[in-house]
Amino acid sequence: MGKLFWLVFIIIVIVLGFYGVSFYQQNLRGVLPSLENPPDDIAKLIENAHKIDQNTTDMPLALPPGFAISIFAKGLGDPRVIVRDPAGNLVVSIPNQGKVVALPDSNNNGEADSIVAIATGLNKPHGITFRCINPDSCKLYVAETDKLTVFDYDTHTLNVSHKQKLLDLPSGGNHITRSLLFLPSPRDAELLISIGSTCNVCIEKDSQRAAILIFDTNTGKIKPFASGLRNSVFMTLNSVTGKVWATEMGRDLLGDDIPPDEINIIEEGKNYGWPNCYGKNIHDTAFDHNVYIRAPCSDPFEVPSYIDIPAHSAPLGLAFVPEDSGIGGWPQEYWHNLFVAYHGSWNRSVPTGYKIVRYQLDTNGNMVDGPKDFITGWLVPSKGSYLPAQASKAALGRPVGILVEPGGNMFISDDKAGVIYHVVYGGARVVKTSDTPKNAAEDMLHVTAPKPNDIVKSPLMIKGEARGTWYFEASFPVVLLDDNGKEIAQYHAQAQGDWMTENFVPFTALLAFQAPLTDKGTLVLKKDNPSGLPEHDASVKIPIRFR
Repeated sequence: MGKLFWLVFIIIVIVLGFYGVSFYQQNLRGVLPSLENPPDDIAKLIENAHKIDQNTTDMPLALPPGFAISIFAKGLGDPRVIVRDPAGNLVVSIPNQGKVVALPDSNNNGEADSIVAIATGLNKPHGITFRCINPDSCKLYVAETDKLTVFDYDTHTLNVSHKQKLLDLPSGGNHITRSLLFLPSPRDAELLISIGSTCNVCIEKDSQRAAILIFDTNTGKIKPFASGLRNSVFMTLNSVTGKVWATEMGRDLLGDDIPPDEINIIEEGKNYGWPNCYGKNIHDTAFDHNVYIRAPCSDPFEVPSYIDIPAHSAPLGLAFVPEDSGIGGWPQEYWHNLFVAYHGSWNRSVPTGYKIVRYQLDTNGNMVDGPKDFITGWLVPSKGSYLPAQASKAALGRPVGILVEPGGNMFISDDKAGVIYHVVYGGARVVKTSDTPKNAAEDMLHVTAPKPNDIVKSPLMIKGEARGTWYFEASFPVVLLDDNGKEIAQYHAQAQGDWMTENFVPFTALLAFQAPLTDKGTLVLKKDNPSGLPEHDASVKIPIRFR
C-alpha cells in the first residue's frame, strides 16, 4: 500500500512538473520585463543624451525625424492618467501612492518646477478629470478603486476642499483601475466610468463589472452605458465625431497570438462580446461551450472590435492628434491620427508592446494605413539572462497615459520608470523656453481678457492693448479655433484710441460663436499685415476652454 502511494505521488509530481514547465514556456517565459526593476535609469539616459543631440546612439528611445523627447518630471512612483487643470498645470494620478499631484511649470522651461500633492490618502486613484461651471468654480473628480470622489478645486492655490463621495464602485478582483471621461456637450454633465472584470474570463455576477457606466453629475443617477468590455482602462473622445474610443485588453492563457487586444468605438447600449467573443466577433470556444440557435458572436447583438491589436500588447492610453496649422504644430500627415500606448506583455513567451504606436486615420476615424511605431526603445536586451535572445528582454519603462496638445506637444506617463516624458515636434533636440529669446509678439500685444485657460462663452469679450504698429486702419484680425485648429469665429479688434503711434493702445473685440465639440481651443490675435509678406506676420495665441 505504501509503495502504491509513493508511486502515485511521484506520478502526480511528474505530471504537475511537466504541466508547470509547459505553462511557463507558453505563458510566462517573457514575464521578466514587466516584473524586474529597469536595468538603467531612463531619466538619466535621456538627460545625458541631451548633452549631445536627440536620436544619437546615446538616446535610449527612438522617434521619427523632427521629434524630440525629454523628461518633464521624475521620481513619481507609478504615474498613470495625465490631464490639464483649468489653470494649465499637468495633473497626474499615482495609484500606489494613493494621491493625485500637480506638476506646475511656471517658467515654461519644459520641466516641472515641483511635485505638488493635491489629494492624498486615496484608495488607488486612477481616473481623474475636471469640470468647471465658471473659472472660479471647478471640481476635480477622482475614480478610486472603490468609489467616485469629487473635490472643490482652487486653480490658484492647487488646493482641494469639501471632499465628497458620490457613489460606491465595485472593488476587488483582477482589475482594480477605474477610469473617467465626460461626454461632450450637450451631455457634458454625464460622466463615463470604466470598470474592469474580476477575472481573466468568467460570467460576472455584478453587471457593473466588465462594463462602462454613465453617471449624471446633476441628478446623481447611474446606469449602464456599455457592456462586454473585459478591461477598457482608457477612454478618449474623437473631437471631430464626438464618439467615445477605448482600448481593451483581451483575455490571457490562449497562447502568444490570440485573442487580440482591441480598440473599440463605444456606443450606448451596445455589448462588446466578452467573455464569449473577442476581436472581430470570434467565438471563444475554449471558454464558452454552450450551443446557440443563432451564431453566438454576431453583429448587432455583439459588436466586433474596431481595430485589432497584437495579443498581449496591453494597450492603455490613447489620444487623437488635432489639426494644428500654427508654427511648430503637428505635421499635417499626423492630423486626426491616433496614438496608443502599448504598456507591454507579461504573459507572452516573447515580450511584445512597450512602445507608442501611431494609427493613421482620416477625419472621420477611418483607417488610412496600417499602424506605425512612433516611439520604441523601452524594451532592451537583458544582461546575463539564461533565456534565448528573442525572449531575453528587460524594460527601461512602460508607457501608460498620453496627453496630446496643439503645438506639436505630447506628454506620456511611465509607471515603471516613474517619469513623465515630453515629446515635441520641430527639431532635432529639445530647446527649452529659457534658451530662446522672448517672443517679440508678446512685447507688442498684451491680452487682459480672457486669461489663458479661461472658460469662455458666446459672446466673448476680448480686451487688451497693442502697440500702434500692430494695427492697420485701427484694427487687427482675431480668430477663434477649436482644438482641431478649425475656425469657429473671426472678427476684428478695434483700437480704443489713436492708433498712429508706437505706444500701447487699448482694444476690444466681441466674438459670437457656437461652442464646438472640443473642450479646448485657441484664441489667435494676428498682427494686421496688409502687405502679405510673411516676414511681417506675427500673432499671439491664448489657450482657452469651452467647458
